[in-house]
Amino acid sequence: MTNTRMTWQSFRSQLEKYPEQILQFQYAAGTLVAPSYHITEIKQAPITSVDCGGKMNAWTEIIVQLWEPEQSQTNRAMAVNKALKIVDLVEKSIDLHPEAIVKIEFGNAAFDTRQMYPNQFRLEGENLVVNLQPDATQCKATDRGATCGTPGSKTLEAGTSCTPGGGCC
Repeated sequence: MTNTRMTWQSFRSQLEKYPEQILQFQYAAGTLVAPSYHITEIKQAPITSVDCGGKMNAWTEIIVQLWEPEQSQTNRAMAVNKALKIVDLVEKSIDLHPEAIVKIEFGNAAFDTRQMYPNQFRLEGENLVVNLQPDATQCKATDRGATCGTPGSKTLEAGTSCTPGGGCC
């Protein structure tokens, strides 16, 4: 699976184009987050990791958390301009990195909580629907032309193993 990544700047820019539309999130085929959802928080998470090849990686994610209350409070989702007011409130306290990768965090009783990428924005009548794409694990080594123990990786001599920095990842 190829993950589509959108920056915070691009995400916000898409929202700003349609302030009067109703903001909907589609988390599964034909399934929208309930219209009474809330944006409960926006998190900025700097990530630092070391992959299996011993290479350090660093990036920033902005995670927009959605919550469905157990009791439906409305039959109409929030307008984009209301979501932008929440963004403005957050940005008064946190300098959100414009090139950070955006993820939407959501779960309910029928859908385990997970972080998903906003994949596509589409207009459907008065609605601006944000299609969400599930995140997937990945091997950073493949992003730089190496392999991660997958077909095509270097063959090891009997009795040896792959170690960080050893070039086999």
